Amino acid sequence: TFINKMDRPSLDPLALLDELENVLGIGAYPMNWPLGNGETFRGVYDRASGDVHVFERTEHGAKRAPVSAAAPGDPRIAALVDDRTYREFLDQLELLEGAGADFERDAMLRGEVTPVFFGSAMTNFGVELFLDRFVAMAPPPGVRLDANRAPIDATDERFSAFVFKIQANMDPGHRDRIAFMRLCSGKFERDMAVQHAQGGRTVRLSSSHKLFGQDRETVDEAWPGDVIGLVGHDTFGIGDTLTEDRSILFDEIPRFPPEVFAFISNPNPSDSKKYRAGLDQLLQEGVVQSLVARSSPPGATLLAAVGPLQFEVVQYRLKSEYGAESRLEQAPWSLLRWIEPHPALRNPSGLVVASGVSLGSDKLDQPVALFPNDWTLRYFVEKNPELKLRVLPPEQAATA
Repeated sequence: TFINKMDRPSLDPLALLDELENVLGIGAYPMNWPLGNGETFRGVYDRASGDVHVFERTEHGAKRAPVSAAAPGDPRIAALVDDRTYREFLDQLELLEGAGADFERDAMLRGEVTPVFFGSAMTNFGVELFLDRFVAMAPPPGVRLDANRAPIDATDERFSAFVFKIQANMDPGHRDRIAFMRLCSGKFERDMAVQHAQGGRTVRLSSSHKLFGQDRETVDEAWPGDVIGLVGHDTFGIGDTLTEDRSILFDEIPRFPPEVFAFISNPNPSDSKKYRAGLDQLLQEGVVQSLVARSSPPGATLLAAVGPLQFEVVQYRLKSEYGAESRLEQAPWSLLRWIEPHPALRNPSGLVVASGVSLGSDKLDQPVALFPNDWTLRYFVEKNPELKLRVLPPEQAATA
């Protein structure tokens, strides 16, 4: 846990730890302790080394902050803050050291305790200390289970990875699309040929990069636990598996049931090319889902999301990144259920459906039903007992 913005007025650090434990239901162990608060914030005490790391402010944290270290009782530390702040700092350190309990890494790995760091990312205070300790404490790549619950160990020589994120338009000059994959086993080598499990074909992984902010660096080889950005693979989707062994298939990324629905359309026919290209790329990122409903207005795309903010993000990015205006209209549904395939779906007119309910399909052509409220859902289940509804997509096997 990194408690940020210590250069702004904040709660007492002890109160922050108490809130963290109460809200998350997890133990909190401070790995460092702030010297000062808000404008008086001058550094952090590193409990591992026993030194106070003092930071020099840089303009908007644009570069790594110069750091010096000294013992808490050093007169140079006392001179950085007023007497009251310094005395409170020493008293809190004494209280921490008297608490007795040591940090247990195994408890962290079990999710029972979180190591806590204080700092300020904007002014670059404490960030490097946090990252160094994060690398030292983080577990190595471990065993992952594939879709058949078969263990895939990081030491397995067979290459395997899954796509966990897609980012469109990272370079507006080229409208590129980057699929980020996490290696699970084996060794990655640039230009290697692997199987795209969902696409059912062999692909060559040639344009591979490591990204940090706006900087890109070509990656020639990588190992389990590494993350690589792949450019130019339009067929990759979130959750897809890349492997040398066709028998390996991951199902790491679940699809969440949407709770809000809206129709998006293009109000300017002259911008249709930009609008369609932008919407297609944003849909591939998985920020929102697209659905097909039999009652959709002509020319509109039905979007589904967990929260309305996701619709605002799509509209904002269409405008700012693709120069395309969009019109959003709230859809009349509040519930979605996936329907297991059944012969009755071939003739939907034979189903008993309440007013306002619409049948359709998701992006994988799996049948869905959209309901305005709970009553229409219960009525549908009662009148069509031969159909089985699911809260989640069939591949996630969560029966409603």
